[in-house]
Amino acid sequence: MQLRYVFSELGQGLRRNLSMHLAVILTLFVSLTLVGLGVLLNQQAVKAGDQWGNELQVTVFLCRDNDENPACPTEVTDAQQQAIEKVVEENPEVASWYVESKEEAFSKVKELFGPERFEGRNAAATADDMAKSIWITLEDPDEYQGILSAVRGLDGVGSVRDQRAVVGPILRGIEAMQWGALAIAAFLVVAALLLVANTIRLAALARRKEIGIMRLVGASTVYIALPFLLEAVVTALIGVGLTGAAIGAFMWFGVNQSLTDFVGFIPWVGLEEFIYAMGVVAVLGPVLTLLPTLVLTRKYLKV
Repeated sequence: MQLRYVFSELGQGLRRNLSMHLAVILTLFVSLTLVGLGVLLNQQAVKAGDQWGNELQVTVFLCRDNDENPACPTEVTDAQQQAIEKVVEENPEVASWYVESKEEAFSKVKELFGPERFEGRNAAATADDMAKSIWITLEDPDEYQGILSAVRGLDGVGSVRDQRAVVGPILRGIEAMQWGALAIAAFLVVAALLLVANTIRLAALARRKEIGIMRLVGASTVYIALPFLLEAVVTALIGVGLTGAAIGAFMWFGVNQSLTDFVGFIPWVGLEEFIYAMGVVAVLGPVLTLLPTLVLTRKYLKV
């Protein structure tokens, strides 16, 4: 196989259909960026849910030592905690529950606000300042009054937080943006597939005579199709690269430099979530170009 011929054909193909390739790259760039943002928003919703709980959860905060709450004259005792856990365990509205320790609560706070604020002599808080809590997941989000009335007023209970009122609007907003981005991305993905298919069809028709001669001299299908496949790979790589730059800029300037400072109480997505989103984009980009190319080259290269 003469690789020089393959790369020569690749260069000619890219130049011959430059406008079509640019259209494919731009469509891929926009659609993959929206897919990446949709994945990031999904990760953001998961991260917020891990921090605050979801709309099915109710949190029971137990009394701390030196608690300012009048309902907490002393820190919750083991007997009081066991009595509260028994009430939770026996309530039919409860699907599951777990106890979050002071150390676990402190770890969440440090992750949210940065560990540097909680080190040294002037630490903003310590693990002892945190309250133990019982995180309850409901069987039905509309059936919650029974467990609320059951735990409120028990000895050792400082306060009860209904997560639906706190987290609900934020999660619904994130979810709406996520589905909006993915819906628009779905339309653009279809547009990208059609553009790639049209580009391959025009390229194959433009080389029809040349492909016929290659068939007559015994060239294999792989050898004839390779320039088309390489065009698809080049197009996908440029689209994925532009998408990575756009999402990276959004993460750095939008999330890291702006949102983290202005809305610091929300745990924002970081490097790990960015890598995950780029992994999805890096797989989807080549699939969107190679899949129609493989299908259409089988059809149009049979001269």
